[in-house]
Amino acid sequence: MGSGRLYLAVAVGGFRRYATYRAATLAGVFTNTVFGLILVYTYTALWDEKPHLGGYDLAQAVTYVWVGQSLFKTLANGGGGVESELMERIRTGDIAVDLYRPADLQLWWLAADLGRAGFELLGRGVAPFVFGALVFDLALPTDVTTWAAFLGAVLLAMVVSFGIRYLVALSAFWLLDAKGVAQMVMFTGWFCSGMILPLNVFPGALGEVVRTLPWSALLQAPADVLLGHADPLGTYAFQGMWAVVLLAAGRMAQGAATRRVVLQGG
Repeated sequence: MGSGRLYLAVAVGGFRRYATYRAATLAGVFTNTVFGLILVYTYTALWDEKPHLGGYDLAQAVTYVWVGQSLFKTLANGGGGVESELMERIRTGDIAVDLYRPADLQLWWLAADLGRAGFELLGRGVAPFVFGALVFDLALPTDVTTWAAFLGAVLLAMVVSFGIRYLVALSAFWLLDAKGVAQMVMFTGWFCSGMILPLNVFPGALGEVVRTLPWSALLQAPADVLLGHADPLGTYAFQGMWAVVLLAAGRMAQGAATRRVVLQGG
């Protein structure tokens, strides 16, 4: 099997694997919908006080909420991606089996995570978004080009998200138990990705800083493309830059970790 077909098969396997958890998926759809409703009414109160907060009108702010709920599990902002399994394999030593595979470790886990993310987008993300569109007045584009640009930004967001979480998982080679690091990164991601509030509403230097961090490529970037607040090509360049940086950092950490395994394992 060619390398391209191998990683495609891994991605398909990841998709099918998560598709088997039907009860968990239904529970997730319900949870995201409920949290979406809570955020909508919270945002409504904020935007009633400041009608153009962050450059959004109310319809755009409500649309942002449902975009966030549709991508929450897709981008594993609350954990639950393949990094959990990878950390466990490192802790137990099963990672040695992965290193003997005739495949690149990083690409293998990236393919698996993209398969997972694809299912989460379709299985858990679409339903809350459709609910929001049916119940609330959303600011949705009417042209196919904008929707295609949005999906392109979502795909790049998946890669950036994996890049962050892969580095977290690899820290288990040195820490043995990286759950504390994972939780710290998770809370940082909630704040800095715009999952709690759009990054556009953050004031002054704080807003400027968080919009340059990799987490802003996860939710804020795709949402602004959908809402017409960002140029797709500029957004892709920003997301692509962070994807390259994070994957390169993951590659270096992987090399250092592999040498550590060889030295300790003989």
